[in-house]
Parts: sequence; C-alpha cells; structure tokens
Amino acid sequence: MKETIKRMIGDFVQNYEKRPDVTARWGAPLIGFADANHPDILNLKNIIAPTHKLPSEILQGAKIVIAYFVPFTKELAFTNRHDGEIASPEWALAYEETNAMFRDLNEYLIGDLKDKGYDASITPEAYTFDRDKLISNWSQRHFARAAGLGTFGINNLLITKKGCCGRYGTVVTNLDVEPDAPVEAEYCIYKKNGRCGACFIRCPSGALTPQGYDRKKCYDVLRKNGERYTEYGSSYDATEGEGDTGGSEVCGKCVTNVPCAFIQYLK
Repeated sequence: MKETIKRMIGDFVQNYEKRPDVTARWGAPLIGFADANHPDILNLKNIIAPTHKLPSEILQGAKIVIAYFVPFTKELAFTNRHDGEIASPEWALAYEETNAMFRDLNEYLIGDLKDKGYDASITPEAYTFDRDKLISNWSQRHFARAAGLGTFGINNLLITKKGCCGRYGTVVTNLDVEPDAPVEAEYCIYKKNGRCGACFIRCPSGALTPQGYDRKKCYDVLRKNGERYTEYGSSYDATEGEGDTGGSEVCGKCVTNVPCAFIQYLK
C-alpha cells in the first residue's frame, strides 16, 4: 500500500504540471509515513504552541500521517538567486501554484483512501497561518521530519536527501502500514561541522544567525513580497491576526543558491 500511495502522489504531480493553466514544474516527490502517535508528534504542542493540532484531533483512530516533499526545479531556483528582499515573480507564482496543487492532491488522496475502505482527513489549519504568533498550528515540516524525510537545518527548514528547495504536504489516515522512522543522520552542513552558513548570508532580513531564527524579521520580508505580488493571490485561507497582504508572502532566498538546496544525500 505504501508503494501504491507513493506512485499515486508521483503520478498526480507529473500530470498536474501538464495543465495549461500551470506554469510551475516540480521534481519527483519524496513520501514518508509517520507514526501518528510518535513521541515527537505528541510533543508538538510543547515544541510549537498549545494550539498546535495533533493527528488524533483531526481523525479519530489516526495511525499514520502521510507526508510528502515536492521539490522545485533548479531552473525555478535560478530565477530567485539574486540578492535583495524581493523574490522573483516566477518564485511567487510557483509558490501559489504548488499550494493550490496540494489542496487538489490531498482531496484526491483522501477520496482514494476512503474508496479503499480507510478514513483520511486534513485539518483546515494546514492552510492557515497565525499572523500574530507567526506560526502554523499544523507544521508540515515537523510531520515530514517524523516521517523520515529529513532533518532541520540552521535555516529553520527541513533538509531532505534531495535538498530543501520545495514544499511539504500531509494527510492523516488510519491506514494500517509500518511507519517510517525519523532520520538519525544530520543533513545540515553547518550543524554537522560548522563549515557552511550560506543561508546566513543569503537571508535578506538578518533573521537567520548562528544564535537562532527571528520570525518577525523574516515575516517583514514576506509581507513586502506579499504587497508586491498581489496578482497571484494568496493560497492561504483567512488567518488570525492583522496585516493580511492578500498577496504571495514569499522569499525563498535561504533555499536557493545554497549548498543544501538540491544536494543529494545518502540514507
């Protein structure tokens, strides 16, 4: 069943980019299956916020969180290689198109799983962002880490064996399969030996430093891009907090033109 789901996700992404109204292109997805009751998942209310949702709150009898990483292409990353606070228009559009694809992909997966006799769901929190606390109450990256897709880098993003230049999605289900284990190896070069730190240089806001991550500085740049790129809309639903720009709140500088963007890691 795991291989069937992996094939379904891969085929869906491949077919979706053939749509005439879609300009984005993606690489082959990575898919993992997290234990919905893994200690790292059950601890998310302590790690992120008490308001963070757990799989059991989304689906009664939840067993597995299907997590997938869809990489962007090197060609897209190249458009966003320049310095400065403003992302490329190609990057902003691809961000919105990818988020829109994930909604359709999740609906497709949930429908197929139900047809096969299982139950599946996704929380509305997956499509929202709290602009007051600057957090999501459904961290796709933390679920992906628990599913064995990668490890967190000093850039505050999850680095997979295919890099970190891409987007994550999830579906909660009662699917009865063997869960994958979190990765034990360290994928972040800086965390491994202190010899990188390229993301510190690339970050236009100064949000990334060896001392930590400043969410407010980061979001200030995202807002500037959101005010710039209103023509693509926003793929997030109505969110808590003031200041919704109505546009594409993106940046992506710390995942483009850096060593961990596309580097291939061994298991």
